[in-house]
Amino acid sequence: MSYLVFDIETVPDVDLGRRMHGLEGLSDKDVGKALEFQSLQKSGTEFLPLFQHRVVAISVALRAGDGLKVWSLGETDSSEAELVRRFFDGLDQFGPELVSWNG
Repeated sequence: MSYLVFDIETVPDVDLGRRMHGLEGLSDKDVGKALEFQSLQKSGTEFLPLFQHRVVAISVALRAGDGLKVWSLGETDSSEAELVRRFFDGLDQFGPELVSWNG
């Protein structure tokens, strides 16, 4: 049996926020601040709903038999789609039990 422990890192999807709220004239930093402020007003936390995030990194630890391997998927310039595709390709290849780092 193999186990895959994974952690997914995200950032606010400022392009989505810009389109959703008509914030075309603002910098990425200011769009992020506006989204966090709106979330704070709506839900009491600055943490945005998951659909307003963009995946920027996926790191994994694979335990298979006596082996243990730790790595991050993709490259620093990999797109969200590529990172997610590589994650699911790994699931297909190794068929592991999944363990989420952050639940």
